[in-house]
Amino acid sequence: MSPTPAAVLAAPKVLLHDHLDGGLRPATVVELADDAGYTGLPTADPGELGAWFVEAAASGSLETYLTTFAHTVGVLQTPQALRRVAREAVLDLARDGVVYAEIRFAPELHTQTGLGLGTVVEAVLAGLADGERDAAAEGRTVTARALLTAMRHAARSREIAELVVAYRDDGVVGFDIAGAEAGFPPTRHLDAFEYLRRENAHFTIHAGEGFGLPSIWEALQWCGAERLGHGVRIVDDITTGPDGVAVLGRLASYVRDRRIPLELCPASNVGTGAVASVAEHPIGLLAALRFRVTVNTDNRLMSGTSMSAEMTALVDAFGYGLDELAWLTTNAMKSAFLPFEQRLAIINGQVKPGYAALAPAG
Repeated sequence: MSPTPAAVLAAPKVLLHDHLDGGLRPATVVELADDAGYTGLPTADPGELGAWFVEAAASGSLETYLTTFAHTVGVLQTPQALRRVAREAVLDLARDGVVYAEIRFAPELHTQTGLGLGTVVEAVLAGLADGERDAAAEGRTVTARALLTAMRHAARSREIAELVVAYRDDGVVGFDIAGAEAGFPPTRHLDAFEYLRRENAHFTIHAGEGFGLPSIWEALQWCGAERLGHGVRIVDDITTGPDGVAVLGRLASYVRDRRIPLELCPASNVGTGAVASVAEHPIGLLAALRFRVTVNTDNRLMSGTSMSAEMTALVDAFGYGLDELAWLTTNAMKSAFLPFEQRLAIINGQVKPGYAALAPAG
């Protein structure tokens, strides 16, 4: 039986791939633009602005999709703005049933008016803590942590990696690189990845979204990524044999055998042209083949999405029930960059009981 919309909303969810500058409330963008004197917005009407972001992002091109961030980054250049947006992100996620979230952001993008990298990180961490506290006041328990992202076309990845280590006891749980994949391979940042491995720090890499298998191969075999940000193009290494059975190539087999988590983002992948529709998204095949599949929002503002919307789309496209949603959620929590005992506590204390309580209602 398909879960009801109310059951999907109430279901515990775990989110590993969500960008802070891609998840603002449209009304907040308008207010922050007014505060900062930012005049670049296409409209000052929150409803129209939200629709504009979704339409502009649904271009079928990753590069065009990324241009929409000029507006959100443009209004996130003060500690107050960063703290506010981080708090609102945690509250919005908690109200959507998210019990654990890793929210990523690129500190280097928020220094246009002179903020130091450390100031940026501390403002966001304060906002995440605010959000956790305010969610608890509403009766919602959520754990929010930060991933620090370096831009793959820039040259500050080692600097950002050092920030990860400096703040890893304060709420930063890992590192990431993001931005246009084509022409900017992850091996450009080997120094950062080698440093993180020496420091026993966690990292994921955007790979296999706008570019194909070589990006995934480099991220894993040269850089040592623990998770793949998107990784949807791993499907290019899967063929169908004459008997109709899926045949995995060596890279796909490696990813599945090693249980490397795929941070899949269905709505975003449709918007960037990585796939034609959610119904045609490789997540269905990858889940059936028992890859370590996780479901994520990527950029809630640009894709007009939420974790509940993502899960509902999978229910509609693939007929998933609560068992499948629970499996996807457990996959994500197993793959989080929290210490093992904390992951286990959330699985046993929130995820499993939450789904068990929903089972009678479907």
